[in-house]
Amino acid sequence: MLNAHGDVFLQIAKGSILHGLHTGKPLAPATETLPSEMTEPGACFVTLNKAGRLRGCIGSPEAWRPLAVDVAENAFRSAFKDPRFAPLKIDEVDALDIHLSVLSPAVAFAFNDETDLIATLKVGEDGLIIEDMGRRALFLPSVWSQLPDPAQFLGHLKTKAGMSATHWSNSFRAWRFIAAETGAAWPDIDAE
Repeated sequence: MLNAHGDVFLQIAKGSILHGLHTGKPLAPATETLPSEMTEPGACFVTLNKAGRLRGCIGSPEAWRPLAVDVAENAFRSAFKDPRFAPLKIDEVDALDIHLSVLSPAVAFAFNDETDLIATLKVGEDGLIIEDMGRRALFLPSVWSQLPDPAQFLGHLKTKAGMSATHWSNSFRAWRFIAAETGAAWPDIDAE
């Protein structure tokens, strides 16, 4: 789907950020004018980078609304609601890169212990969601470029979830997914 509609999704993301700068609200895409596959339920993450560094990343781990709406909402939230960063300012936009990751449905996988889980991970391919003790976190497949060692990948994800990197229990659960990705520099995206 990103092959056929990636440019339009990037336009929606950019348009939502611009709309947010002017109104404080996300863009509401005109879903009735979009191809049906863009309005089917879908889950995405929108990652903003500025000068090669993370500037915001928020998304939906599960499909629950039209994908075009998910893109618009998550682009807005990445720009203005990521608690790790101050809200985006107009003078920052020209230095932004926008990256979209459209997630497949997450699938639980069985493992006997942490060693088995680590051995089961497909480096560079799997996105991972973990959960234990009421804590949950997700890494997109693109995180493998920064953490190519499966044990480190899992350890950092545990830390992101608020667990220790060495945490393990019999109630530990994990799901894998894949993601289709696209991205472009802000000036290269025609705004919707």
